[in-house]
Amino acid sequence: MVKKIPIGPFHPILEEPEFFELHVDGEKVVDIDITIGWSHRGIELLSESKTWDQVPFLVERVCGICSASHPYAYVLAVEDLLQVEVSKRAQYIRAIVAELERLHSHLLWTGLAGHFIGYNTVFMWCWKYREPVLDILEAVTGNRNHYATYRVGGVRRDVPQEEIPNIRKMLDELWKKNDMLTNAILDDPVIHARTKGVGVLGWDKCREYGALGPTARAGGYDVDARRDHQTDAYAELDWDVVLCQNGDVFDKAVVRQLENFEAIKIIRQCVDKLEAMGPGTEEDLVLEIGEIPPGEGLGVYEAPRGEVFHYVRSNGGNMPMRHKIRAPSFNNILTNEYSVLNYAVADAGLITAAVDPCYSCTERVGRVDTRTGERWVMSEGDLIKLSQEKTEMIRRSLRGK
Repeated sequence: MVKKIPIGPFHPILEEPEFFELHVDGEKVVDIDITIGWSHRGIELLSESKTWDQVPFLVERVCGICSASHPYAYVLAVEDLLQVEVSKRAQYIRAIVAELERLHSHLLWTGLAGHFIGYNTVFMWCWKYREPVLDILEAVTGNRNHYATYRVGGVRRDVPQEEIPNIRKMLDELWKKNDMLTNAILDDPVIHARTKGVGVLGWDKCREYGALGPTARAGGYDVDARRDHQTDAYAELDWDVVLCQNGDVFDKAVVRQLENFEAIKIIRQCVDKLEAMGPGTEEDLVLEIGEIPPGEGLGVYEAPRGEVFHYVRSNGGNMPMRHKIRAPSFNNILTNEYSVLNYAVADAGLITAAVDPCYSCTERVGRVDTRTGERWVMSEGDLIKLSQEKTEMIRRSLRGK
């Protein structure tokens, strides 16, 4: 007899609200319903009321762990509209901040994965090794998250020359720690038992669902926006796209751990380039951008979870006329429709977490009259009015009790 087990919208294994309804036969998952839409914040609509230079601060807040990736993709979209290329110095600084973010994101995921399977030693190791990365981000940008670095035409600040030795020291130490952590994961029989052959998403299913990032590369699907779209300085740097073949939770962990080494390689090369250049001037950091002409642009960057896509349209004003965002979790979360099937209920939480989901990145809202089929877009005022009415209804019901 098939029964239903809810996970969410609020659950200890979920960092943000989302709703998964497992259909189970005994202990085996035979189907899953995924419902998004629990934390919509209207980022795209808000963007249309911000100036072109204010939008990077807004899209940093789409996701705290992708707060370099979203503004990176946005500024690339506007620069595509303008048909301009930023200076090499700005490109290196962009890559340094983005790859530091990749390191802290992947370590965070590995730590949480250890916690989910009851291996809290891995959790504590990862949190300890991640802390120096955040310290360097704070030293370079002023913030541990939400770095306020990216702007159309370049970057907002230089990497201080006096911080370069500290960056190198941190990277050298992290390389050794990540090597130890990777070997521990590769050799541990408990991790093997819980993750090998679990939540398999092979090459064909990665392609069918449009999987992105480590979720795709763990299944042998060779895709990486930094290489495929020749992002800024990445084309001239020496680094590799990490691929595995099995597509299970174990390979998703291996891909992330090995990508940490590639991120360290990229940062080292960029730091060397900056040191050779010496201190930069204002002209080295940012192009002088005047009015944004009518037109449209596309920006793509490889966030820690996969490809981030931003589209902007301008009517010649000082704000975007349209701003469309597609984050990788929007694709990756749907792969759970396949990857949880025929596995035990005890594995379902780990499998859904293996794509490193950011649920606030996936939120979309639409309004449809089910009687007539009429669809329409709601304004900011409409959403506020609905929220106020719902709050008042809850308040009255509580008073009645």
